[in-house]
Amino acid sequence: MTEKTDFKKSLDSYQAKPGEFRVVDVPDMNFLMIDGHGDPNKSPDYAGALGALYPVAFKLKFASKRELGRDYVVPPLEGLWWADDMDAFTSARDKSQWHWTMMILAPGWINQEMFAAAVAQAGAKDGPARLADVRLALLSEGRCVQTLHIGPFDDEAPLLARMHHEYIPRHGLAMTGRHHEIYFSDPRRTAPEKMRTILRQPVTGNAG
Repeated sequence: MTEKTDFKKSLDSYQAKPGEFRVVDVPDMNFLMIDGHGDPNKSPDYAGALGALYPVAFKLKFASKRELGRDYVVPPLEGLWWADDMDAFTSARDKSQWHWTMMILAPGWINQEMFAAAVAQAGAKDGPARLADVRLALLSEGRCVQTLHIGPFDDEAPLLARMHHEYIPRHGLAMTGRHHEIYFSDPRRTAPEKMRTILRQPVTGNAG
């Protein structure tokens, strides 16, 4: 039987505890990515993005097991979020101003040839409308601060404010890069108060 890798358990960058900020050095990793703009709860662009991302992710998983004998659990959905005014994530919480890149980790042994084949397979019959927008790309974050948020997405703002305005400057760090979220829970199947989300912020400087 092929051993199935679960990156949520094997990667240190997927480890976080509620109520604890942690500095972690995140290695460069490849992701399936797709971009968009606007409120994820209202934008058809967001639903279309996920509708294109997941079929490619599962085609890659099946190809990896079939062709390479390397099986794995499809990693969790992740998102990079940003706005021209970052207060749109904390005090203002204006989702219409949000830009985003939704992502799913691709194991290091997945190459561009396998990715192209997976896209072709996903589009063979009535392919997703945004399939051509999915790409396989490297994400380099390096040093980051992260924590685990438990609860609804809309309750993240106070925790983010503490991270941005208290923990990071107090430890001699400065924010860089884009706000990153990792979704361990499926909102369709999980009560809002039990949702588990890693909140991550790339930083520069040496934690003190």
